[in-house]
Order: sequence, then structure tokens, then C-alpha cells
Amino acid sequence: MAFHPQSQAGAAIYTPSILKLYDWWVHGFSNHYLWQYPTQQLLATYQQYTSHNHLEVGAGTGFFLKQVPFSLLNPRLVLMDINEHTLQAATQALKQYQPAGVLHDILLAPPLQLPLFDSIAFNYVWHCLPNIPEKDRVFRHLSQFLTPNGVLFGATLLGQDISLTLAARTTMRMYQNKGIFGNQQDNIRRLEHALSQGFSRYHIKQYGAAAIFCAWR
Repeated sequence: MAFHPQSQAGAAIYTPSILKLYDWWVHGFSNHYLWQYPTQQLLATYQQYTSHNHLEVGAGTGFFLKQVPFSLLNPRLVLMDINEHTLQAATQALKQYQPAGVLHDILLAPPLQLPLFDSIAFNYVWHCLPNIPEKDRVFRHLSQFLTPNGVLFGATLLGQDISLTLAARTTMRMYQNKGIFGNQQDNIRRLEHALSQGFSRYHIKQYGAAAIFCAWR
């Protein structure tokens, strides 16, 4: 599999041992106490927009998809990630739906063999991408895999024009210095510009350090 030369740092941290703590640390502690962002708000977005024909870009642990009340017994779920460990963890968590896994670096153009999807989640991935021009093009890449009435949604942590506590600033700076986050230049204006490259209509709402977005072709 091909990788962008600068894409590894943000994903390499997610080892099996780290993934066991991920939900507690990210969705439990960090969202609430550091980023001042309600996890329940993003869960509501997932429950509103996730379809039965869904692509999850950045598989994580399957935390949100596990809580989506699919009305069909066999939705078509495709999980995409650059990290084999996260793909394995999410696939196991969602095994009742038999999701397909795609090992792919989103900084590169998506694989041509992908079908079209009615919903694509791109959650907590953008702020992990390195600060390079390719970062702003990923939304254009992903828009190619939406059906005409499909929706892309997700959230990202901003690095500019936000108010953080000392603990949050220290944590974010540490993540940035280690290459886990690449959001030093990320703000609402940049997110709007990136979304506009692939979508004619989009909505962004900021909660603390996080921005939730939804976009339509």
C-alpha cells in the first residue's frame, strides 16, 4: 500500500494498547475537559445522517457507529483507515454488520474501486493530517464517492481562534510537536475553504475547540 511520506505520524500512535483506552480518553475525558466539546452532540449528528450505505473514513474504534440504530439488519458499511490496528478494532466492534475494511491513506486519491455512498463520516481525521496542501484537497476527493443526495459529516479540532485552558493548550501543543495533530493553521475559514472545493453547500458549527461540519454536493 502507498502512503504519503508525511502521513504516518498522526496514525502511528494508535496501537492495540492505545486503542483500548481511546474511547475513555478521547470521547470521555478530552472532549469534555480539554476541548469543551460535547460528545453527545457528535453522536446526534451520526444518528441523524448515517445511512445504510455508509463510508467511515478514520475507523477509530467504531464508537459512534455502534450507537447508530440501523433499521436494516445488513447495512453496507465500509471502513477506511491508514492504520491496520484501527481497522481491526472497528471491524471487530461492528462485526454484526460485517463491514468491509479499506487500508488507504486519505491524503492520496481514494481507490477507484469504491462505490458511491449515501453518507460519509470524516470524523476527527482532518486535524491529524499534516499541514500540507494535500490536506485541503481531501474533501474534494471524498465528494467523488457520494451519491447526488449524499452527505459528508464529521468533526475536527481547530488550532486557531479558539479559547483553551492551560491544560488544553499544553496537551494540544504536545500533540502538535509529536506530529499527532497537524492543526496549527486550522481555523473556521480554512475549513470552509477546504469544504468548498468539493461541496456546493455546507454547514459548520463550533463547540469549544471543535467544529462539526455537514456538507452536500
